[in-house]
Amino acid sequence: MANSHFQFKQFTIHQDKCAMKVTTDSCLFGAWAANRARSLESETNNCLDIGTGTGLLSLMLAQQTNFTIDALEIDANAAEQATENVATSPWRNRIKIHHIDATEFLNKNQYQLIISNPPFYENELKGTDITKNIAHHDSGLSLPQLLRIIKNNLTADGVFFLLLPYKRDEEMRKLFTEHELHIQQITFVKQSVDHGYFRMMLTGRLQATSLSETLIDEIAIKDEDGNYTQAFTELLKDYYLHL
Repeated sequence: MANSHFQFKQFTIHQDKCAMKVTTDSCLFGAWAANRARSLESETNNCLDIGTGTGLLSLMLAQQTNFTIDALEIDANAAEQATENVATSPWRNRIKIHHIDATEFLNKNQYQLIISNPPFYENELKGTDITKNIAHHDSGLSLPQLLRIIKNNLTADGVFFLLLPYKRDEEMRKLFTEHELHIQQITFVKQSVDHGYFRMMLTGRLQATSLSETLIDEIAIKDEDGNYTQAFTELLKDYYLHL
């Protein structure tokens, strides 16, 4: 059973009310995105977190940047818990949790940065855990819908970050083309140097008339001895207690 809370160096994530718990890959993604977001700060400095869950990604971004963040969550219990997690953090004045369906969220201003760790399992069979089924399947937010929300809410020079399962690589590339979105970078993620890819972290922008080639790299969480790799440690050292 997952711990009821996860202690980071500068904030705490309580997760007993959330179906989707803190995972190593979500922490890696948050740190990876925050590292890139530091170079994006401009006069706008606003961010949209779609499907915030516990509020993890918003808090990781807030720790490393000056962004003001709107975080959307459709599940009432998760939205309540994210609100509590934010309220006890040093960045409570820069993060606002919205209990709302992302497809119904309306904001007059567009965002310089959009981040999301969307449900992974929309095309797979449902399990027996009702709460997880809601988080995975029943939120009504498919990947095509998510891409439309990104396209409608991103500034012309804005950037978005997504965490997706590796097995959706081919499907994802087709969808990005259909929605006129450009992938700037893909970082493939391995559980260890001895494993194959299981996640991919994406950086993208709105489609431009002149597109640069997509950068592709990889990162492993653990080395051949079962220790965190240097690349993982470098990204997470400002967050994890024992790094």
